[in-house]
Amino acid sequence: MPSDTFMASPLTLRLDEKTRQRIARLARGKRLSTSEVIRQAIAAWADREEPVTSPYDAMKDLIGVVRGGNPKRSEQTSRSFTVLLKRRWRRR
Repeated sequence: MPSDTFMASPLTLRLDEKTRQRIARLARGKRLSTSEVIRQAIAAWADREEPVTSPYDAMKDLIGVVRGGNPKRSEQTSRSFTVLLKRRWRRR
């Protein structure tokens, strides 16, 4: 969230001293306000917990990228599996 965006509702947050110092150190290192660091952290956590994208959107760049092999390998799988098992049984 850009720092120039108007924040409509303030939030009181109680932190232990060690956490507060860590956030302040991060803010100084990134040249951001403490509030902006906390906003970014909350946004990142929320994105991990509740992704905005659908499962399809998350994987669409991977769908259809595998090439090669038998394109009909998923047809008649029970028959193929039965043949495979019979061959293995005969080898014993």
